[in-house]
Amino acid sequence: MSLAFLFPGQGSQSVGMGAELAESFAAARAVFEEVDDALGQHLFKLMREGPVEDLTLTENAQPALMAVSLATMAALRKDFGVEVGRAAFAAAGALSLGDAARLLKLRGQAMQRAVPVGEGAMASLIGPKSDVALAEAAAAAGSAAGVCVVANDNNAGNVVISGAKAAVDLAIEKAKELGARAIPLNVSAPFHCPLMAPAAEEMAEALGDAKIIAPRPPIVANVTARPTANAEEIRRLLVEQVTGRVRWRESMEWLAGEGGITVFAEAGSGKVLTGIAKRIAPEAAAFALNGPADLEAFAKSL
Repeated sequence: MSLAFLFPGQGSQSVGMGAELAESFAAARAVFEEVDDALGQHLFKLMREGPVEDLTLTENAQPALMAVSLATMAALRKDFGVEVGRAAFAAAGALSLGDAARLLKLRGQAMQRAVPVGEGAMASLIGPKSDVALAEAAAAAGSAAGVCVVANDNNAGNVVISGAKAAVDLAIEKAKELGARAIPLNVSAPFHCPLMAPAAEEMAEALGDAKIIAPRPPIVANVTARPTANAEEIRRLLVEQVTGRVRWRESMEWLAGEGGITVFAEAGSGKVLTGIAKRIAPEAAAFALNGPADLEAFAKSL
């Protein structure tokens, strides 16, 4: 058996996230407390009680999702003796918990500053014909009205485009002509596209002072879909992912293929990545770890 942990991104947050973990596991509570201390705010209170409008803000959602993921990992280690497989930067030890929380909050603030609300957009292209080629054709058509690129290659039948609102609107029409279903996403900024360049510059400056060590085990970076354990490469990739495409399908294919992964566990809030894992690697086992009962069942299965 070879195990990889998956960590959900923005959109998976929900009010109440992490509450059961904190009630059941001291190790999880310690993570939430450390994140609060690092940020100088009551983030965990916001996670437990909302309001959802504040939790959904990028500067809150990103560190909140990281916190609940790492709280899950801490409980698995401390209470169930489960060690990590391939994982994200903070979980694999490349960044300290405090630095990761501060960097994620900064990234969220920088992303929101990069493009005023209402000037950018993202859309999911869904359906049997919705592959990268169709999305790139739609984005190319949209580029007549401004920046428009493929932002997320999630899996066959689910690709996301991002850019200026007028350009994305035009790309949506082209995607429909090509046979895709297009769903505008409720996001506050056009993530993973060149419009995020100012945010990438801020991240590069912030990461210049961050202590990054070689992770153990290596992580698979979603901007390259390949593993890395090189600290300076990680520093560069953390900047590139602000504007770069999320190559999730390719990452999962590498893990299930060359990586030899047979078990995927989504550590955090929701089960979106679990579903994607089953579609890309149907022979692998997949677990969504959303609370104490899920953690116990997962640990017993190993």
